[in-house]
Amino acid sequence: MIRIKPLFVAATLALLASASSYIHAGNVAESGYQLPPAELQAVVDAPRGPLFRLGPQRKTALLLTLPGLASIADVSQPELRLAGLRINPRTRAASHFDFGNGMSLLDIATGKAREVKGLPARLKIAETAWSPDEQWLAFSLWVEGGVELWLLDVKKGTARRLMGDKLNAVTGPGFSWIEGSEKLLVRLAPLRQKELPPPPAVPAGPNMQETKGGKTLQNRIYPDMLRTARDSDTLDWYLQTQLGIVTLNGEVRRITRPMTLIKSLASPDGKLILTTQLRRPYSTMLPVDRFAQLIELWDNQGKKIKTVAERPLRERIPTGNDAVQAGPRDFGWRTDKPATLYWLEAQAGGDPDVNSKIHDALFQQAAPFDTPAQKLMDIPWRFGNVQWGNDYLAVVTENWLKTRDTRTWRIQPGVPDSKPELMFSRKSEDQYSNPGTPVMMQNAQGRMVLRISPDGRAIFFTGNGASPEGDRPFLDKFDLTNKQTTRLWRSQAPYYEEVQALLNDKGSSFITSRESVEERPNFYLHDLLANTAPRALTQFPHPMPQFKGIKKQQIRYEREDGVDLTATLYLPPGYDPKRDGPRPMLMWAYPREFKSAEAAGQVIGSTYKFNRISYNGPLPMLARGYVVLDGPTMPIIGEGKKEPNDTFLEQLKMNAEAAVDEVVRLGVADRNRIAIGGHSYGAFMTANLLAHTRFFRAGIARSGAYNRSLTPFGFQSEDRNFWKANKVYQEMSPFNFAHQFKDPILFIHGEQDNNSGTFPMQSERMYQAIQGLGGATRLSMLPNESHSYRARESILHMLWEQDRWLEMYVKNAKPDGNRD
Repeated sequence: MIRIKPLFVAATLALLASASSYIHAGNVAESGYQLPPAELQAVVDAPRGPLFRLGPQRKTALLLTLPGLASIADVSQPELRLAGLRINPRTRAASHFDFGNGMSLLDIATGKAREVKGLPARLKIAETAWSPDEQWLAFSLWVEGGVELWLLDVKKGTARRLMGDKLNAVTGPGFSWIEGSEKLLVRLAPLRQKELPPPPAVPAGPNMQETKGGKTLQNRIYPDMLRTARDSDTLDWYLQTQLGIVTLNGEVRRITRPMTLIKSLASPDGKLILTTQLRRPYSTMLPVDRFAQLIELWDNQGKKIKTVAERPLRERIPTGNDAVQAGPRDFGWRTDKPATLYWLEAQAGGDPDVNSKIHDALFQQAAPFDTPAQKLMDIPWRFGNVQWGNDYLAVVTENWLKTRDTRTWRIQPGVPDSKPELMFSRKSEDQYSNPGTPVMMQNAQGRMVLRISPDGRAIFFTGNGASPEGDRPFLDKFDLTNKQTTRLWRSQAPYYEEVQALLNDKGSSFITSRESVEERPNFYLHDLLANTAPRALTQFPHPMPQFKGIKKQQIRYEREDGVDLTATLYLPPGYDPKRDGPRPMLMWAYPREFKSAEAAGQVIGSTYKFNRISYNGPLPMLARGYVVLDGPTMPIIGEGKKEPNDTFLEQLKMNAEAAVDEVVRLGVADRNRIAIGGHSYGAFMTANLLAHTRFFRAGIARSGAYNRSLTPFGFQSEDRNFWKANKVYQEMSPFNFAHQFKDPILFIHGEQDNNSGTFPMQSERMYQAIQGLGGATRLSMLPNESHSYRARESILHMLWEQDRWLEMYVKNAKPDGNRD
């Protein structure tokens, strides 16, 4: 006979009563935003920042303080959603919710900070930009009715509004330095622009679309597209911009007529301006960056110099992730020359399936553009990026996503007929062989160029330093002559330390961000020649001391087919597995595709990083006594000509089972009280695991997609469409297996999700399917929230939902594991 303790009966009855008031199938169970327990509220309201922004001369840093999270009232401000843009109509700027609310200046030599004077009482600092000489800092303030441009005098430590004209910040900051540190190029709302007519009270007629047929349109499904002729007119109205130049004393000179502008970039010498304007007709299926474009050159007096290119609507791009539009693209300025344009031209029609030795070509042409363009390099794969140094040195990277191949080349852009020299060749997913990224610096014109050693023979690289022992960031010196690498510095335990800025051309002096498990990131000055300990520049305190004492461990284990897996295990403060036994656990993961098992098994992350308790992740649940397994690797591998997703479910189940077995073996988790969760593609993973396994007691799926027929032209790295890989799309859709859900799943989604593919309808339909089939599920739709949640009330409510779900279905689950 089994004796049941009265206390257990009372607790069970209370839990059932709570559940009955908490979930009502198909009905609203509660109203209003809910608050989680105090320990979770403390995570949301913990101090943030400040941000550290070093000046180009490396003598002064801006410390930008950050307030608490935006309120739901702020997030609910009027917003236009047009062709993938989200616009605040009150300010003529891109929707923005994360502002600075205070500034101070830190002297690098002395470590002393001073407050900035002259600022208004209520601050919403949006963008900042140092002048190349570090004498000034330009920044934008959001005020009632627009975006203002302000100027900070670094020597005096005082700020003032620079001009009365408002910025147009819809597609960028709206300002940039020009002609060194003397003037700024600004995007301004047009003078005397006619008011936008109000929307018609009665529709003028139906909204119609038509295609004449032809080649396949391999376009993913995007949110916020234009729908009506009025939408097109509204987009034009908000993009209308006049370019101007403003001096340091606030004199404004408008230099162009109003234009439908999405991009403007001054040449390094400030004499020419490259503009990108939109051209009609617009698309109802594509975002604004794929609309037809008119690219022109203007001088700084407002005279048009030439039409550079007319790019058509990018509607019929070839299929595949390595595909681009035929013709010229990606125009920009060489940062190391006064006024030299560069651009790419796709070869083989931009089609990756065409068998061609060359898929891209890099060109340049110098002002006054009266000589033919010069080809700098034929690129066998797809152009990645270029970093300019001088006429004898630029670094070009090419990639081929399909095979994960990447190569880095040295070219000599000022030496005709010079051949590219190979610097590195590797697989992009092989992080152990990653040489890092070149170290850059600002030149006198404020443009980023390669930092080159005094003898011109070497450049520098920094990187995460992935290795079998975890990430160990580094600073390297690369000899351009013999292609040998010298390691100058490497992060050492018990710290995780990253180079933020190199202070000299020898590589001996630099600033790092240093952190450890119990110490939040602070900035340190290193001098390798002095052979002294690094000097602290900042002393930011621990934002959440209540989480001190968390134990963190990087665990390694194998899945059934021998692929190595890793994860980071977190134990709550004061918890001892040997003394206290296994605890309920939350796993939080995100699947990734690989082309080799070797790369999939590489160790990622570092156990020496600061324990960042972000409300977006699983770690807040440590405060509620849960063990957390963060980032258990979920590789989906397709070696050779095999596609990863052809065996997605098989591999996903192996990954999850291996993680569960390992935490049970370690004695930290009760096999019958483990939850799985994730955001976006992690939510998709969560739903698939609950549909096809019984490894988990419950799931949390945030902002995910569950029916792949609603993303028929590709998702993640899958570039085959629904009709070419119908079986894959069907088998990977947990919606098709809603009848198999035997364990409860919580869905959370922003009602205004702006991410391609994760439309709010995905969660709504998934919930309705499970609910209609008798499964245990809950749906929480967050008003005015996007793919990531921004309002304090929304985030608190999200934590309340997650905490209640885990308390009900995991922490208080039956210990015998009988879940049928």
